[in-house]
Amino acid sequence: MKNIKFYSTNLKAEVVDFKSALLKGLAPDKGLYMPQEIPSFTKEEISKFSQMEYYEIAFEVGRKFLHDQIPNADLKAIVKDAYNYEIPLEKVYDRKYVMRLDQGPTASFKDFAARMMGRLMQYYLDKVNRELLILTATSGDTGSAIANAFYGLDNIKVVVLFPEKEVTNRQRKQMTTLGKNIQIIGLDAKFDDCQYLVKEAFSDSELDYLSLSSANSINIGRLIPQIVYYFYAFARLRKSDEEEVIFSVPSGNFGDMMGGMFAKQMGLPIKKFIIATNENDEFSTFVKTGNYDKIDPSKNCLSSAMNVGHPSNISRLIALYNGVMNETGDIINPPDMNKLREDIYSTSITDEETKNMIAEAYELHELLLEPHGSVGWAGLQRFLQKYHEFDTEDQLCISLETAHPAKFPEQIRDILDFDPKLPSSLEGLEEREESYDKVLNNYEEFKKYLVNNY
Repeated sequence: MKNIKFYSTNLKAEVVDFKSALLKGLAPDKGLYMPQEIPSFTKEEISKFSQMEYYEIAFEVGRKFLHDQIPNADLKAIVKDAYNYEIPLEKVYDRKYVMRLDQGPTASFKDFAARMMGRLMQYYLDKVNRELLILTATSGDTGSAIANAFYGLDNIKVVVLFPEKEVTNRQRKQMTTLGKNIQIIGLDAKFDDCQYLVKEAFSDSELDYLSLSSANSINIGRLIPQIVYYFYAFARLRKSDEEEVIFSVPSGNFGDMMGGMFAKQMGLPIKKFIIATNENDEFSTFVKTGNYDKIDPSKNCLSSAMNVGHPSNISRLIALYNGVMNETGDIINPPDMNKLREDIYSTSITDEETKNMIAEAYELHELLLEPHGSVGWAGLQRFLQKYHEFDTEDQLCISLETAHPAKFPEQIRDILDFDPKLPSSLEGLEEREESYDKVLNNYEEFKKYLVNNY
């Protein structure tokens, strides 16, 4: 296996190894780290995944990138510790499935990346007796997943910024009731504003003494773990080595989507990606027209974790198709749009369509979806209605459910007139005491906060 190095999407920073990319988070030139070469699996290797547990597939995927970075025994211990919960694949009809990524400790798909990433960071920091200050922006589930995954770690402090008016009560309380090494900051702002403050801090040389890093999906350490569940789902549901699968991915900052794109590049036989967004439709417009225009400010939709007007990971996708986009969203070199459109179908789902799909899925199939999963399922249904050649009984389609419906009780009550059952990870949350700070939506104010507190 080749040793994998990582370059910046802005093409102005040094190539680094995985450890450096993980601990830096953002490249010095404000670009995102990408593997110079994406390793691949043979059909025979992928076939063997059908007999493996989830953590064993995670080891095989991780080893492709990290074999020269972490001894096999240490990597096996990390993945076995990180992935100790179920990943249900719920049959809806024919060979159409929902993969429920909502069974982890914070009932969100972000657990898959956060738990692995936290353990990898702690592994490296222990080796050199070094500390990190993690800065993370969240539109909902990232903050709670990162906060819980990093909670109590000796060498890591975490600061999470969130838009106060665009997360649910339960999402907020999963972050604000922890304490210890976790600090939460609320802003009267949008997710994009929170993400901007984080990125500015990384590029501020006056803050170098803080040893900053990121746990957002701008960090390559978030994306590699997200490759795994695409392989897992196919391994569990495939009928033959020749089969191809369609995935529908509800998308906000596009980290989940990039995990799937990496899986495709590694050899997973994916026939089509359906990238479904909420009313923040800058990407679906880009796929249709080739013109990329940020939405500023982003629209506040029911699927709040997807309220992103300029997804950071778009620059990685552009790079994958041989283009260049800088951190502000300017396309320096256009990607191969014909190839991109061949691989991806993208659509935007309105709030009204999101509500209707939650009701329809439950009425027709007793399928309980929350707003983000509803966007993904609605995107799949729209694709199958538009392209009848894919709408066959035998075509394997998997839509991702990214958060537990119980994290959105108000919406579920409003649409379905009942309270979704709480998973054990959310029990008792309402009674816990919460605490968080507030900062003005201004970089100098945020910088002053960091300097005064860290």
